[in-house]
Amino acid sequence: MRTYTQIIYQIVFATHQRKPILIKEARPALFSYINGILQNKKCHLYRINGIEDHLHIVTHIHPMVSLASLMKDIKVGSSRFIKEQGLFPDFTNWQDGYGAFTYSIKEKDRLIDYVMNQEDHHQKVSYLDELKGLLLEHGIEYDESYLED
Repeated sequence: MRTYTQIIYQIVFATHQRKPILIKEARPALFSYINGILQNKKCHLYRINGIEDHLHIVTHIHPMVSLASLMKDIKVGSSRFIKEQGLFPDFTNWQDGYGAFTYSIKEKDRLIDYVMNQEDHHQKVSYLDELKGLLLEHGIEYDESYLED
């Protein structure tokens, strides 16, 4: 029998110290590169977007791929790509850690719209407030001092 799964992840991660360095014009190249990593891992990308200081990825992760190894590949690979291509001159690295939240397939369209509209959303809500809201919504306890990094 084959393995069947349908778990949608929203993955959120930020630049080091949440510096606003992800220049809008260069983001599509980064998004395309990350999509390539996901494809190579047999993951399905529903949507990727972000603003100057963080990214959101909505994806289905292949059952043979662990979330931690996928995030390591995305962060290491994209850091190298950014530096080699000179995409974001002030980029040093990604912030340690990430947020990963699961959703039902029924929430897919709403989640895709939410990620697609990040620029509008962040006119009203900061990244830190957004992350705290996601943690609370998903019942995840956290230490506020770790969010300040």
